[in-house]
Amino acid sequence: MGKGFVYLVGAGPGRADLITVRGAEVLKAADCVIYDKLANPALLQYARRDAEMIHVPKRIGKGSCTQDQINQVLVEKALNGKTVVRLKGGDPCMFGRVAEELAVLIEAGVGFEIVPGVTAAVAASSYTGILLTDREYSSQVTFITGREAAGKDQSNIDWQVLANFPGTIVFYMGMGTLESIARWLIENGKPADTPAAVIANATFPTQRVLRAPLERISAECKKQEIGPPALVVIGDAANSDARFDWFMKKSLFGKSIVMTRDAAGNEDFAPKIVSRGGHPVPFATIRIHPLTDSNEFLRALANFSRYDWIVFTSRNGVASFFEALRVLGKDARAFGSSKIAAIGSQTAAKLADFGITADFVPEVFTGRELGNQLIRSANVRGKKILLLRSLLASSELVELLAGAGAEVDNVAIYTATTEKSDSSPLVEAINEGSINWLTFASPSSVDGFFEQIDVDLIHSSDIKVASIGPVTSERLKQLGVTADVTAKEHTLDGLLDAIEECEKSR
Repeated sequence: MGKGFVYLVGAGPGRADLITVRGAEVLKAADCVIYDKLANPALLQYARRDAEMIHVPKRIGKGSCTQDQINQVLVEKALNGKTVVRLKGGDPCMFGRVAEELAVLIEAGVGFEIVPGVTAAVAASSYTGILLTDREYSSQVTFITGREAAGKDQSNIDWQVLANFPGTIVFYMGMGTLESIARWLIENGKPADTPAAVIANATFPTQRVLRAPLERISAECKKQEIGPPALVVIGDAANSDARFDWFMKKSLFGKSIVMTRDAAGNEDFAPKIVSRGGHPVPFATIRIHPLTDSNEFLRALANFSRYDWIVFTSRNGVASFFEALRVLGKDARAFGSSKIAAIGSQTAAKLADFGITADFVPEVFTGRELGNQLIRSANVRGKKILLLRSLLASSELVELLAGAGAEVDNVAIYTATTEKSDSSPLVEAINEGSINWLTFASPSSVDGFFEQIDVDLIHSSDIKVASIGPVTSERLKQLGVTADVTAKEHTLDGLLDAIEECEKSR
């Protein structure tokens, strides 16, 4: 067995979509991913499903790893012929211990590549508008570690030089020594009223910014309970124009939004919430079960060529169908000359992922409108129509099409069952008042949610409820819950548009 290869990859500052293209590329090729606490676990979505995942948090306490242990795992996996990604927060070469990891790889004769990442200071500047350099107030910037190696006889930081530095000073890992940092700078000549800022959880919806004069910055952080991970910015940059802060002005910034789809659906939904500044809270309520091994589906598939129209009413139906085609060794040619209808833009987009363009998408994304508009535009009388949808779907669409003279085969291609999640963290968050919105994308998710969460808990809170469409809103009403907003466009984007509109009007 030949030796493997190690990629030391910068995971970026926090947000998963801020990883570099190269970083995502090598993650996809990895046999083994070794990641630390500062690397967003959401990045693991880029890795293969069969890749080995090893978490190596370097913190005090149970489950923590020493650097020697991490070095040992790196070498061991590489010598076993694995392609290894060592995923490190920020940039690998910025205040990380990459030199120690490189040394053991070189000693073991293992090849490596360093993939740079967006370092925290640069990202924090971009996401707060605290510009580290500006030709008016700072033509230079310096990055300093606030936590030097344990056991060093002397500090490498020249506090006198630093106190007289005319540009912007950024401290990484400085929260534990912030009071001392401020004191040493002031004692060495830095004016006590020098502007300072602390940026916590940079690039996340939980991002916080605190500004205060240098002499008070530590006390204010304690008062506001701001802790690591955070960066400290000292100098005129900390007084940057507040109008530059685009991220924290997003209408959903800091709003905690509960997602109640299946696990895969929540993964799809989360980036949409993050892109609008919100904080996605996953709570899976349903599990999708394909029914493509049923005799009914297999008979329909064998007779595809007889259908004039094939209708998909959800993304889950599309995904289940094409997975069945893959297992059976078939592809999109199975559609033959049949025309394809999709209930809405998201279902059509899922078809497009498989190279299929829907021939018909209604203007309003409901089953009723799909039926009515298809009847008006396609003259369905005498046409053979195959519906591929959920076992739990209502009979309304079937009745509409059949009533217009179509010959309809209604085939269940998947079903949804209740997914039991650990509800205690969500209940605790609701009781603490830290949840702003509950979102529901189907009647099934409504049922799954309220089988686990007491309706009275929602009634006694200030949480608002958002529904993707009228059918889902009606199911909520049947359970005694009123949707505060119902999406005008019955998509996830439409759902978030409705929430944004509500937040703006408050």
